[in-house]
Amino acid sequence: MTELYSVDNGAGWRLSLKRIAPAAQNGTKGRPALIVPGYGMNSFIFSFHPKGLSLEEYLASRGIEVWSVDLREQGRSERTFGNNRYGLAEMVDDTAVAIDHVLTHTKTGAKQVDLIGASLGAALMFGYMARTKDAPVRCLVNVGGLVTWVKIHPAVRAAFYSSRLIGLVRMRGTRKLAGIALPVLAKYAPKVLSVYMNASSTDTSHAATMVQTVEDPNPYVNMDIARWMAERDLILRGVNVSRALADMHHPFLCIVANDDGIVPPETARAPYDSIGSDDKELLAVGDPTFPMAHADLFLSTGCQEKVFEKLASFLLAR
Repeated sequence: MTELYSVDNGAGWRLSLKRIAPAAQNGTKGRPALIVPGYGMNSFIFSFHPKGLSLEEYLASRGIEVWSVDLREQGRSERTFGNNRYGLAEMVDDTAVAIDHVLTHTKTGAKQVDLIGASLGAALMFGYMARTKDAPVRCLVNVGGLVTWVKIHPAVRAAFYSSRLIGLVRMRGTRKLAGIALPVLAKYAPKVLSVYMNASSTDTSHAATMVQTVEDPNPYVNMDIARWMAERDLILRGVNVSRALADMHHPFLCIVANDDGIVPPETARAPYDSIGSDDKELLAVGDPTFPMAHADLFLSTGCQEKVFEKLASFLLAR
């Protein structure tokens, strides 16, 4: 069963949250898990897989109450009086609103939530933790995300070289463009596509459906990302989130894709090396025969066994 909620973030937007009830045969176990999406995307990718159970479906099949959120300008979220002049700090505000809603409406009775940060969503997760004393959080999961730019792919570095220039770019129709480009790149230029997705690992024949997760990038968020890359550490409202990881002692799972060009393995692994937790696990997935890039963590053939099962088992064991 799926339930949809529209939640006022107090800043002119109604965020969209989705609750997926656990499979009836397993019953509800443990705590609710909230999945936070990343850059230029919405939560759709968590509910879709071309050849099997999606991440949401898999976790629910294991008895976990699963939540996902669309932050402002994502997915089903709606503007009331707000505007697009916001950055990463405001996206952390949205994450806090989502967490409060989950804990108010969960049917588990739990007083804590598990957070799953996907890509940029991991930075938002860590940003929330860094600023929230006694955060009502049990486990933290980083899925191909980051907090400190240890290594940056040259193409990504070039795109965000200047915060001033990237802030002038207004991109529209990104989803339509992605729908055209994805199948073409998969067929004729798989090496170019492999920065984000490996056609040899993920069935790209469902491109028209996959691109429903794509959103237009926000220029002010782009400016924040460019400054973040220049400084390497993530600093939000004067708080150095990268350094704050040392004070986080929550159970932590860090999932790294071996062929990720958006968040290179060295960068995705950095939170594992920095976090203060004694209970932490590193899951490196992919190899030369089956490369895993950024989107492959959610869409690749067999990622249910390679990624989702490990993630579910980690949460259920704690």
